[in-house]
Amino acid sequence: MTSFSTRAMGRTLWQQTWPMAMGVMALLGFNLVDSIFVARLGTQPLAAQSFTFPVTFIIIGVQVGMGIAIAATISRALGAGEHERARRLGSLILCGGGVIMALLMVVLWLVQGPVFAAMGAGDDILAVIRTYWWPWLLASWMGAMLYFGYSLFRAHGEARFPGIIMIVTSLLNLVLDPLLIFGIGPFPGLGLPGAAWATLIAFTGGILLVGMKLGRQDWLSFHHLGEEARRSSGPFLHIAGPAMVSQLMPPASALLATSVVARLGNAAVASWGLASRLETFVLLVVLALTMSLPPWLGRNYGAGKWRETRQLMNLAVRVVLIWQFMLGVVVAVLAAPIAGLMTGDDAVRDSLTTLMRFLLPSYAFLGICMLVVSASNALGWPMKAMLISFLRLFACYLPCLWIGSLVGGLTGLAAGAALGNVLAGIMAWRLYRHSLGERGKSSEGEVALEPVK
Repeated sequence: MTSFSTRAMGRTLWQQTWPMAMGVMALLGFNLVDSIFVARLGTQPLAAQSFTFPVTFIIIGVQVGMGIAIAATISRALGAGEHERARRLGSLILCGGGVIMALLMVVLWLVQGPVFAAMGAGDDILAVIRTYWWPWLLASWMGAMLYFGYSLFRAHGEARFPGIIMIVTSLLNLVLDPLLIFGIGPFPGLGLPGAAWATLIAFTGGILLVGMKLGRQDWLSFHHLGEEARRSSGPFLHIAGPAMVSQLMPPASALLATSVVARLGNAAVASWGLASRLETFVLLVVLALTMSLPPWLGRNYGAGKWRETRQLMNLAVRVVLIWQFMLGVVVAVLAAPIAGLMTGDDAVRDSLTTLMRFLLPSYAFLGICMLVVSASNALGWPMKAMLISFLRLFACYLPCLWIGSLVGGLTGLAAGAALGNVLAGIMAWRLYRHSLGERGKSSEGEVALEPVK
């Protein structure tokens, strides 16, 4: 591939990624703003919200796993020239996804008591969680449907519109948060549940905008859906099943990690929750790449363009490694003043500063692992993606975090988590290179690559 085509690939990667990066920044920014506003209510509401994060990640894991399958199946159909089938798949996935996510919300409402109690939440925290949980589950269902809509746009190569809607919903949430949490003007002061209601209203507005846009596109078809379901359910589940398992591993890991942190006190749990929100915000470029790359890789998969895939992945990993490490070092240096802006509680601020100084630089390696998992799903290696996710969390991250907490308390926990991220990134890249091997180098990128089981 010539240097010109490499530069062209870089420009295309930028054009596909920056709208999603802006959208992800806005989306994650309002989650971070939620926590900052809630922190002003006191340590107890912030700790209650932090206990819900691992369970919320279960919802996100299921919807992201389905979104990966949506982008992969539709983009492959488009790459193979099967446009009518792509339209049927879009309709089928939107309808089925809504039902699956609704059932999940009902289950999570029914099991809330024993789950949060098992994580270490006391009766006082459980009472606060109960008022917040049901509006948050409703908001999460709306958010999942909105995410499926984003996935449909991304599968068709349209990254700009989802990014715009993410920004719009984030700005709406930003305006509503202080009004509903603290009760400004005619709005009632709802406390912690106000954050959930603000998110629900913002997501509802986003769904209306996405629905209007979809109505003007020829991307959906409701003809012969039963036949399409029988034909596509196997291939879809082949991607979605391992992808959802991969995405559900982080929530399971987060449940275990939160139980370890809970032994260090409510201030540690509160700071861990803030660090978790900050983590996703700092990783926004990586998250944007995991959204923009799979449809592109899926089309390459459908067309058998494997040399382009190799070049694209090498470029993306270089971007992640350089950008994420530089950003991590800068934020780690500024950890104390940033933590002071996020919370006014001295104990929470000091704990958050410690976590940021250790964790932020290690996200460069975590980003590589996330990128490899996303690419593996798009390239027809769902089992490989699931294996990498498992090894990252249960062979690298959790053992290092647990041992670190035993040796050095919160400081040891932070150092252990950082080491786990570094090991995970190295492991993921080595497995990816081993899977790809020397294949994809021949001819002009037109040699098909057999899936690695």
